[in-house]
Amino acid sequence: MKTRKILLIGLPLAALFVSGCYYDSAEYLYPSGPCNPAGSSYSATVSLILAANCNACHSSSAGASSGGGVVLDTYNSVKPYSTNGKLLGSINHASGFSAMPKNAAKLSSCDIARITNWVNSGALNN
Repeated sequence: MKTRKILLIGLPLAALFVSGCYYDSAEYLYPSGPCNPAGSSYSATVSLILAANCNACHSSSAGASSGGGVVLDTYNSVKPYSTNGKLLGSINHASGFSAMPKNAAKLSSCDIARITNWVNSGALNN
């Protein structure tokens, strides 16, 4: 009798709990259209991604100590990190790099592809 009560109450609660949990990414659930990383430029693409995801901690106004001394709010400050591999290593959460954004979700695959395209095209100030 006691087991039956547990089943009558426990199974619906367990089903409710399990059905409320899923791990789909926002990118999959709410696509913003096709991603076209080709032709990414610093001014029209990369600077906007960095401003939205990185500059709260990594800007000259945030202070050098808040972002570990890494500043990403101007082309001249981003360029060294794009050429030494630290920018791509961090946003790709590669082994040996600090995963960025820190304590936040990884950038969308489209944003990573856009930054990667820009870096692989020479990281021009365009």
